[in-house]
Amino acid sequence: MIWQQISHWTCLVKALIFGLLLQPLMTQPSIITQPNFVLLMADDLGIGDVGCYGNDTIRTPNIDRLAREGVKLTQHITAAPLCTPSRAAFLTGRYPIRSGMDAINNYRVIFWNGGSGGLPTNETTFAKILQQQGYSTGLIGKWHLGVNCEHRNDLCHHPLNHGFDYFYGMPFTLISDCQTTEEPEMDRAFRKKVWLYTQMIVLATLTTALGRLSGLISVHWKTVICLALFTLLFFVSWFSSYGFVRYWNCIIMRNHEVTEQPMVTERTTSFILRESISFIERNKHKPFLLFLSFLHSHTPLLTTDKFLGKSSHGLYGDNVEEMDWMVGQVLDAIDKEGLEKNTLVYFASDHGGWLERQEGKRQLGGWNGIYRGGKAMGGWEGGIRIPGIFRWPGVLPAGKVINEPTSLMDIYPTVIHLAGGVVPQDRVIDGRDLMPLLQGTVDHSEHEFLFHYCGTHLHAVRWHQKDSGAIWKAHYVTPNFRPLGAGGCYDRGFCPCFGEGVTHHDPPLLYDLSRDPSESQPLSADTEPLFDTVIEQTERAIEEHRRTLTAVPQQLSVYNIIWKPWLQPCCGTFPFCWCDKEGDDKLADL
Repeated sequence: MIWQQISHWTCLVKALIFGLLLQPLMTQPSIITQPNFVLLMADDLGIGDVGCYGNDTIRTPNIDRLAREGVKLTQHITAAPLCTPSRAAFLTGRYPIRSGMDAINNYRVIFWNGGSGGLPTNETTFAKILQQQGYSTGLIGKWHLGVNCEHRNDLCHHPLNHGFDYFYGMPFTLISDCQTTEEPEMDRAFRKKVWLYTQMIVLATLTTALGRLSGLISVHWKTVICLALFTLLFFVSWFSSYGFVRYWNCIIMRNHEVTEQPMVTERTTSFILRESISFIERNKHKPFLLFLSFLHSHTPLLTTDKFLGKSSHGLYGDNVEEMDWMVGQVLDAIDKEGLEKNTLVYFASDHGGWLERQEGKRQLGGWNGIYRGGKAMGGWEGGIRIPGIFRWPGVLPAGKVINEPTSLMDIYPTVIHLAGGVVPQDRVIDGRDLMPLLQGTVDHSEHEFLFHYCGTHLHAVRWHQKDSGAIWKAHYVTPNFRPLGAGGCYDRGFCPCFGEGVTHHDPPLLYDLSRDPSESQPLSADTEPLFDTVIEQTERAIEEHRRTLTAVPQQLSVYNIIWKPWLQPCCGTFPFCWCDKEGDDKLADL
């Protein structure tokens, strides 16, 4: 009898020990299986446009739900204040200056599908590493990192050449030229200038011809003919590209095939949502990465009738609320397939809202809350501080807020490590794995210094002084706002990075963001005892950072960004590029 009781208690103890050993494994699904990743990126969305970041007039219940059920970052910083360089940094975990994806000139983004610049083939995206780990990888929406290099079909910069198994969306970016009812947006000032030059040349040619006919001017007809030919060539040289922006840039591709040229904007939103949900459903039985790169909330603010006129902030507010609804539809698809506990969802914007984007009295750009500046401004917080939200039920705590400096580049090592991959060791990776910070196993971000570029020009540096909690930010260059007293460069539409439109500061403007997040009160040696120490530490960090930079081909050079007919994606026989291979009958009722 005694022996039986001992055996009984021994079994109970063994069972208890086994259960305790098994419990950590059961509560950490990331250890026993590769999680899915759904990365949601808005376009031009300001941090002040989202409810959980303080906006109480634009309704974003689904994005707010992510924050309630996950972790919200309040100091999430993009590596660049414009689309192309920011997205290059996001996908590679590296400052865009390292890959040649930031500009030395004023053309700071990919300008044409028919340009030769783009994300270099020797850059390794997180999608490529996850693909090697057995993931299905998909990109739905905006790319804006180039298409071809040397000929129309080499597709060297295409998403499928950078680790994505599936692509549906725009290889370029949404612009107002894509919608016939809107004023042209692309290179508007340049177009006005060349049109004026064309009129002047035409006038000179006509005057010369009439003068020759009337005998008032003694000139050979050969000269008149040569002048007329020059006028024609000048007109064709710019109108062949800028006169057909809608056909050259506003296209939809499915993998390598052009399916809409030009795109049918009335159904784009529905198709992108359909493709996103379909990708989740197709890949629910294996690990997948979905990068949903929204066309919202970039102009011309494509918004379906269901949401028009529903917000209190005009068309921009309508567009943001529609994007939030799309986020909700994607979350519902994840929940419907029972994937929520094995899926890390991330939401962010590529940079701050575009303050200067206006048409008459209509404000078509975003709002950056209390933060100074906006899109295209490399130093001011409004251009680079963005929403950043992570949700992973059972792995990440719900309702947590982290005030530490983090970067859009941090997604790179975070996703790779969770997928069981290895970060490349043959290059500098500027991102840091966020999981210890998100799970609360460490209190501070690994970032001590973050460098804020405008093009290839270093405008500001952030120093996270961890022992004191101070977050210092030194501005070496700032844009000149116009008109005086305004918060942006309304005279230009974009703030420049160099030249007459900026001011250089020596000593730099210094702020403590932990006390002055809106950067309204610059410090000096008279008002801040640590001023000299902070500047010395910052300049030492700049020197060390610059030693890690190497010369690379400039992907956004003037030659690379100009339109080249032989590189233009075309669904017909160039230049007769027109097609609609999707058809209304394929539109699912979403």
